Amino acid sequence: MTSAATVLFMMIASPGDVNDGRQAALHAISSWNESNTRTRGVVVVPLRWESVVPQAGDHPQAIINAALLENADALVGIFGSRIGTATPTAISGTVEEIDHAIADGKRVHLWFSTAPHPNDVDVEQLAALRKFRDDLAQRSLYGTYANADELIAKVWAAIEGDIAALGLGTPEPVPTRSGVKLVVQSGSDNISEQDSRGRLRNRVRRFIDVRNEGDVDADELTARAGDRPANILYEGDRPRTVHAGQLQRFRYDLSFADGIPTSVEVKWAEDGELHERVFDI
Repeated sequence: MTSAATVLFMMIASPGDVNDGRQAALHAISSWNESNTRTRGVVVVPLRWESVVPQAGDHPQAIINAALLENADALVGIFGSRIGTATPTAISGTVEEIDHAIADGKRVHLWFSTAPHPNDVDVEQLAALRKFRDDLAQRSLYGTYANADELIAKVWAAIEGDIAALGLGTPEPVPTRSGVKLVVQSGSDNISEQDSRGRLRNRVRRFIDVRNEGDVDADELTARAGDRPANILYEGDRPRTVHAGQLQRFRYDLSFADGIPTSVEVKWAEDGELHERVFDI
């Protein structure tokens, strides 16, 4: 089955020492596409220097700029402990890409790794990187990441921000609520216990289970078995909250005079509105 989608081209820019970060950015883009492209009508295409076709006749950075940067809608910049290799016009190719992207009004997201630097770190590269980061702080907001998982989450969030800012695709659907969905059923356990003389005896422990299978909490819930007094269910008259997806159990003792209850009356509040229902059990 085919479907139309708007393309968001996202360039991944970095020096050569953050391969894990580049892979994390690719993973974020891929996983976002898998989860959202069909429903949101947007596909994110990563642009990387690795995909540039070799070409002669110009400086390598100029070739990369023409092939990738000019076609990008957004740029993700990732730094570790290096600033990168200088170009004729900038302290590094990555910095040149960032400066051009900012000047062209593209969406630019920058992250610096906080992981420990390698033992053989180039101190000159590290110093140049720190100076660039300090200068950047005067004109941009950058972020940090400690590991690949954290960067994946942050790139995912950047994709969402870019799509919203550029007005692409279909807005993320607002999930509809199904409300409170109560399921009430009775049950019993056979338990063995010792009496005061150490003799074993069997006893039936009976209970009523109230499960909320909806996606809204049931507040101020009380439960009463049939027409019998409220205290037939231990603490059944104590208002409580049964959260979405939660089960709460009400124990009771069987009265031979009244027999086993066949229905349970449940009252609860949902979004401030009171509800009442009798469940057959």
